[in-house]
Amino acid sequence: MLEQLIPFLTASAILTISPGPDIIYVMVQGMANGKKHGFVTALGLATGIIIHTSLVAFGVSAIIKSSETLFFIIKLFGAVYLLYLAWQVYKSDPEIAYSAKGIKAKPLFSLFKQGFIMNVLNPKVTIFFLAFFPGFLWVPGGNTVVQFYILGGIFMLVTIMIFGSVALLAGKISTYLKKHKHSGVVLKWLQIVVFIGIAVFILV
Repeated sequence: MLEQLIPFLTASAILTISPGPDIIYVMVQGMANGKKHGFVTALGLATGIIIHTSLVAFGVSAIIKSSETLFFIIKLFGAVYLLYLAWQVYKSDPEIAYSAKGIKAKPLFSLFKQGFIMNVLNPKVTIFFLAFFPGFLWVPGGNTVVQFYILGGIFMLVTIMIFGSVALLAGKISTYLKKHKHSGVVLKWLQIVVFIGIAVFILV
């Protein structure tokens, strides 16, 4: 079990740190409206993970029970998709673009709801979970629903910790990124290495 959870935890942390619309939105809210607004936004985004985990848990678990071949095809699809993501990151601009101008303060519940909806309505998250999670099941022949929820819970906890930290340190992070223009390049290649590494891990 630990042989699967430790690399899953490591990969989850690195992927969550990598720049993307969600983490940048949390940082912008923290910069514009304060730590509390950024943290509530982070909670909303992280809570949406429950929905994606449920879709993958029940959908993939049913497939695993019906056919080992189909389960292998899912894992193969996952590896190919992760390699595709690595290619997309390679082609992307490494510059991290963000601005806190014009961001108006909203009620905390509205921010939580907005973060939750942003996450739930993003089909890329479900596809990513479908690609990412099956490769880390430690007993594919056991209760896979429980295993998926454990993985989802770990991913959610990691997200809250990292997004929450970004919200609390938004100002300092923003200052650092402005001073160190090479940060985007480092994070870009970190994403590429992680995506390729997970793809290989899933296949072997």
